[in-house]
Amino acid sequence: MTELAEIYERYFKDVYLFVYSLSKNQHVAEDITSETFLKAMRTLDSFKGESDIKVWLFQIAKNTYYSYLRKNKRVVPTEAFNKESDGMNIERKLLDKENALEIHKILHKLPEPYKEVFTLRVFGELSYKEIGEVFGKTDNWACVTFIVPERKSMKK
Repeated sequence: MTELAEIYERYFKDVYLFVYSLSKNQHVAEDITSETFLKAMRTLDSFKGESDIKVWLFQIAKNTYYSYLRKNKRVVPTEAFNKESDGMNIERKLLDKENALEIHKILHKLPEPYKEVFTLRVFGELSYKEIGEVFGKTDNWACVTFIVPERKSMKK
């Protein structure tokens, strides 16, 4: 088995779940995950091993997903309005979408590195140690950076 095949076999599910947590769309997650591994295959020689390979793959996946969002910013997912099989009514779905939008607005206003640390911790499910590796910092720095915006919002 080649090195890339081993990497694919070992991390496919983690990358897929990470992208799915960002997109909430199975098809988008599948496409972005495939593209992530294609990009990883093309740039595997440039991976220096300074961080965990999973962290590197998550970075590629996150950047690929953000590029996808920029390219498709006018596309509005209508799946929530097409299916009524889950028993939720349309008003409830609209409220959920509005709440999600408010959360995204708050996240969007967070300055870097808080925004990225939050995304890696919550959506990427990375440990503080792994986040520290991404930034070339300590796990303590990652923990403090993750918690600080919460304290600021509580003062207001």
